[in-house]
Amino acid sequence: MSPAGALPERQERLDGVTVFVEVVRLGGFARASEHLGLTRSAVGKAMARLEARLATRLFHRTTRVQSLTDDGQIYHEHCLRALAEMQTAEAQMESGRHEVAGRLRATMPVLFGRHCVAPILLDLARQNPLLELHLSFNDQHVDVLAEGFDLAIRCGALGPESEGLRARKLVEQRKVVCASPAYLAARGRPLNKAELAGHSILLYRRADRIHVWQLPDATGRIGDTPLSSRLLLDDLETIADAAAASLGLAWLPEWLVRERLRTGALVSVLDDQPGATMDCHALWPNAPHMPLRLRLAVDALVAQLPRVLHA
Repeated sequence: MSPAGALPERQERLDGVTVFVEVVRLGGFARASEHLGLTRSAVGKAMARLEARLATRLFHRTTRVQSLTDDGQIYHEHCLRALAEMQTAEAQMESGRHEVAGRLRATMPVLFGRHCVAPILLDLARQNPLLELHLSFNDQHVDVLAEGFDLAIRCGALGPESEGLRARKLVEQRKVVCASPAYLAARGRPLNKAELAGHSILLYRRADRIHVWQLPDATGRIGDTPLSSRLLLDDLETIADAAAASLGLAWLPEWLVRERLRTGALVSVLDDQPGATMDCHALWPNAPHMPLRLRLAVDALVAQLPRVLHA
């Protein structure tokens, strides 16, 4: 094919990716077609061409729902990263024409913020000397509007406190159930979530609320897994320490215990069961104009957090 004919093919590939991402985001072909101003048939054909080009099925299709296959989930994550990189590049081009300046106030969870978010934002501040960065670390959900924050990072399901805010998904945190080799040698390795009830459990408690483990069953459906414990802790690193000290099973973000898993201080269990994840979002006040400094920060987090968490 001549170079003159190559551009439409590349354009079709990019359009197919855009349609695919919108189908996933909106939960179906019909909603995506309405949002994109296309017919449902056009959306369906775009997805069929994309699947044919990739030689794999991206969706489980039923009469009412389109859900991602395993290959579809992997491809979706790569598409999000690629689009985020493009958005970041465009924002950087804009930053060459308009200086990034002013104050950006951000609130975030303590550990996730310190280990994962702050390094990215601090690097952004290094690249933009006129950017004022005010970071607040708090495991409580602060009132973004009342306290004047420009940006909030939230992990877990969004609740009523997100009303009046815009949200963008940043990354999925993979979570693992883990314990020390000594604990497993003494108490045995649970083979499914039903067997967790017979074990010592380390639970996270914050603001007088115990965070119930939300684990998938054999079909992948996420559901609460009520468990009792004599050890309630409000710090995830302390829970990891307690698990390494053979005090019980812990359910923790994989990035937090990655090094302990590598060294063998902790061992993951239920590995042959469907995995559990937790969504992380960026939230900011809903306003007609998104300041360049805020857009750059969110784009940088979307582009870089997957590499930080899944290294």
